[in-house]
Amino acid sequence: MLRDIRFFIMIPIRRAVYLLFLVSIAWGQLAAQLKTPLNAPVEPFSIKRGSTFSASGGAPRASSDVTVNFSRPSQIAADISEAEDLIRQNQIDGRRIAPSEMTKAALTGALRALDPHSSFFDPAEWKDLLDEERSGYSGIGATIANFDKDGVSDTYVLSTFPGSPASKAPLRFGDKIVAISGEKMTGRTSDVVRNKIRGTNGSSLRMTVERADSNRLETIELRRGRVPQPSIPDAYMLRPGIGYIELTEGFNYTTSEEFDVAMRELKRAGMRSLVLDLRGNGGGIVDQAVKVAEKFLPAGTLILTQRGRTRIDNRVWKSTNPAAETMPLVVLVDQDTASASEIVAGAFQDDDRAMIVGEKTFGKGLVQSVIDLPGNTGLTLTSARYLTPSGRSIQRDYSKMDLYDYFNHTNDNAAVAGAYFEARTITDRKVFGGDGILPDEKIKADEITATQAALLDPIFFFAREVVSGRVVGQEAYRAIPGTFGKRVTPSDLPFTPSLLRAFEDYVKSAPSWKIDGTTLNRESEFIKLRLRFNIVMASFGAISADQILIENDPQVAKAVETLPRAGQLAQLAAKARQQKK
Repeated sequence: MLRDIRFFIMIPIRRAVYLLFLVSIAWGQLAAQLKTPLNAPVEPFSIKRGSTFSASGGAPRASSDVTVNFSRPSQIAADISEAEDLIRQNQIDGRRIAPSEMTKAALTGALRALDPHSSFFDPAEWKDLLDEERSGYSGIGATIANFDKDGVSDTYVLSTFPGSPASKAPLRFGDKIVAISGEKMTGRTSDVVRNKIRGTNGSSLRMTVERADSNRLETIELRRGRVPQPSIPDAYMLRPGIGYIELTEGFNYTTSEEFDVAMRELKRAGMRSLVLDLRGNGGGIVDQAVKVAEKFLPAGTLILTQRGRTRIDNRVWKSTNPAAETMPLVVLVDQDTASASEIVAGAFQDDDRAMIVGEKTFGKGLVQSVIDLPGNTGLTLTSARYLTPSGRSIQRDYSKMDLYDYFNHTNDNAAVAGAYFEARTITDRKVFGGDGILPDEKIKADEITATQAALLDPIFFFAREVVSGRVVGQEAYRAIPGTFGKRVTPSDLPFTPSLLRAFEDYVKSAPSWKIDGTTLNRESEFIKLRLRFNIVMASFGAISADQILIENDPQVAKAVETLPRAGQLAQLAAKARQQKK
């Protein structure tokens, strides 16, 4: 999401339409300032989450706070209409250009000239954005991904959500999506397939699939339903006494309640310290981020200061929790930890309540107001900046780079040269502002090399054969009905050397994979990990499969190692807080 959302502005239709026109005119005045084309993609965390897809605040702000001059709305509307008519009549492809496309281009251009996080959303994008905030969407409840074989790319089912239309169909790991409502999906990307699958709640679709267990084509009918999309996908015990909460799907309306449930369950399981994973968390609703932070910060502790253009945009958030958690806490962050999740990390770091482990965060310290517009469209408009308790601004400088460089962290060094400024934590530790949150313990994530990436397709297709019972001698790994959704342990599916040898034979029997023996030997540990990941995905589901990767994650291992120091730091902070009273 990569934004902070505080409220919805309900604007009367006439004023909303006028705002639409006003921003369109601003595009003409500001287009010369743009460094990127009008069709540049929206910020990457707004709608799209990655290569696999789930297929399937404060008080409202009064409209009088929108400062717009309404002296000549009819003349402005006429000017816009005349301009669009001229384009349609005279531009070489003008007859094929829809007015809605021109309006979107104008709005997008105007907003992008202001800052990287003010965005316009067409009806489909707006619906996706609202679905994220409401912790769910309308679809079939399946996780899908693209895999290539013999030069052909297809979309396959990886997992389904318990109780979803996809699980009742049932769709299973490895089922290939051949067509949707008669339209072939071969060669389409998984995000295109996802958009075909999603739709109105209660509506139906026909899906033709090639079954993984039989390779037979089958057409099934599914009825779309409301699919929960929690902000906490999983929480479990990493080690005896050490809990792990994966808060990676943004901050939505249910985050605080989800967090309370996870904490209660982990405490019952014996948790005495916690690793909180904010990696990939693109932000969301500020109030929910504050509620998560104050669970660990005692009453009166400053969490966040917000500074905006008007008095109503200036706010201070302090903890109101008289019984804050005191257990040792480590927070995992990375380059995609942004916005509201940076609020949490920054508050914990400034108050010395947790150690921050991982990589430098995104660096987004702007707050967006969410504005409803006619036609089921909307926009996010930057209305304030926020500061951490020590007075740090997290926002990176975006004035010296285009959108591509900003969102992909290229040319960062030139952009932030001299931007860092120093601040002090409650125990007088030195921290820096002006470019995200710098971790207390920096450790890079394991990156998949080009060679390893080339192995992902054959690993998937081999696992598809194994779980379908078509690999002689590997029947023990066949997907077992009734185990899906069960919490897996290493003893449930022990890895045997014969499975690795069977994979090597599989690759060698298909020269099109172009993988030699040297590569297989060198990458044997990676192959074992990913084979286990896929097989667990097929038998137990996505949550258990992700746990396999977490158990082998060097950043998580570093977080566990850092917990004792985090506990000592929190004790020092508590003493410093008492001395200041």
